[in-house]
Amino acid sequence: MKIRLSVLRATFFVFLFIKTASAQEQVSLEKVIALALEKNYDIRLATNASEAYATDRGYAWAAFVPQVNATGSIVRNSNNQELRFQDETRNNSGKAISNNTNGSVQLNWTLFDGTKMFATAERLRYIDAQGELLVKEQMVTTIASVITNYYDIVRQKQQLKATQEQMAVSEERVKLAERKLQVGTGGKPELLQARVDFNAQRTLTIQQEALIVQLKEQLNALVDSQLPPVYEVTDTIIINLDLKREDLAANLEGNNYSLQASSMNRDIAKLSVRERRAELYPVLSFNAAYNYSKTDNIKLINPFSALYSQSDGYNYGLTLSVPILNGFNTRRLITQANINYSRQQLFYDQLKINVNVELKNAYVDYDNAKKILLIEEETILLAKENVFIALEGFKRGITTFIELRTAQQSLADAYNRLINARYLAKVAETQLLRLNGGLLK
Repeated sequence: MKIRLSVLRATFFVFLFIKTASAQEQVSLEKVIALALEKNYDIRLATNASEAYATDRGYAWAAFVPQVNATGSIVRNSNNQELRFQDETRNNSGKAISNNTNGSVQLNWTLFDGTKMFATAERLRYIDAQGELLVKEQMVTTIASVITNYYDIVRQKQQLKATQEQMAVSEERVKLAERKLQVGTGGKPELLQARVDFNAQRTLTIQQEALIVQLKEQLNALVDSQLPPVYEVTDTIIINLDLKREDLAANLEGNNYSLQASSMNRDIAKLSVRERRAELYPVLSFNAAYNYSKTDNIKLINPFSALYSQSDGYNYGLTLSVPILNGFNTRRLITQANINYSRQQLFYDQLKINVNVELKNAYVDYDNAKKILLIEEETILLAKENVFIALEGFKRGITTFIELRTAQQSLADAYNRLINARYLAKVAETQLLRLNGGLLK
C-alpha cells in the first residue's frame, strides 16, 4: 500500500511539473530581437538624437533665404513742462500730451559669405547621415547583446540539465551504497561520500536555477520588460558553422557602421575647416526696410512744435563687410579646425585597425570553438558510455567506488566543456556578424 501511494504521489508531482513547464510561454530569439529593436532604451535614445539631426538638416535651407524682422510701438506721453524764454511774455508751463506710433520692417539677405552657408548646409547633411549610422550601430550592438544573453540562458539550462543527469547517477550511487551497507559488502564512508556528492549537485541545481532567473531578468530589461513574467527559451544553441573569413573581411569599411560613422566625423571636420576659412572673405548683404512714424501732439506747451507729423517710406542698399583684423582669431579657429580634422583622421585609422584586429581574433575564436566542438561532441558520447559501464560494473561489484566517481566527474567535465564550446562558438559567430554588419541583414 505504501509503495502504491508513493508511486501515485510521484506521478502527481511529475504531472504538476510538466503542467507548470508547459504553461510557460516559450519566447523565440526572433521575437526578443523584434521587441529590442522597438523598445530598447539605447536604440530609442539613438533614434531620438537622429531625429534631432534630421530636424537641423531640414532647416539648413534657411541659410540661403533672407531674414525679415518687423518692429512696432505705440507710446503715449504725458509730461509736465516749463518753458522760459528771454522774452518773458512767451514763458509757459503745463502738461504736454502726445501719441507716437512707429513701425518698421527690415530685410537682410546675405548674398555672399565666402561659401560658408554652403559648407554649413553640407555639414548638417553629413551629421544627419551619421545619426542614421549611429542608430544602426546601436541596433547591431543591442541585437548582439540580446543574442548573447538569450543563448547564455540556453547554456545555463543545458548546464542545469547536465547537473540533473549527474544527480540521477549520484542518487543511484546512494541507493547502491545503502544496499551494500545493509548486506555488509560496503562501508559507511562510501555511503557518506555518495550523499555528499548528491547534496553538492543539489546545491549546484539551486544555484543554476537562480542564475537562469537572473539572466532572464537581464534579457527582459533589454526589451523594456515586454516579455512575460515567466517564460521559457529554446533548448538548443543554433550555430552557423559555414562563415568564411574572406567573406567577412570583404568590404569591411562599407559594412561596419562604426567605421562609417567615424568616416563621417572626418568629413564633418573637413567641412568645419571650410566654414572657418570662409570667415576670411568679405560678406555682401542686401538690406531693405520700410519705416512708418506718426506723432499726434494732443496738447502742446511749446508753440514752435507741430501739432501733427507723419512720415513713411522705404530704403534699400548693399552692405559689404570686409574682415581686416580681429586679433587673428579667425586664423586661430582655422588652425583648430585643421587640428580637429587631423584628430578625426587618426581616430578613423585607429578604429580601422582595431576593427580588423577584432575581426581576426573573433574568427580565431570561432574557428577554435568549431574544432573544440567536434572533439567534445565525441568526448561526451565516450564519457556517457564510460559512466554507464562503470555504474553497471559497480552494481555487480566489478567497478570500485573510486572508479565510478572518477567516471562521473569526467562526464561532468565533458558536459561543461561541450556546453561552453557551443556557447563560445555562438558568441564568436555573433561578434563576427556584428563587426560585419550582418546582424541587420
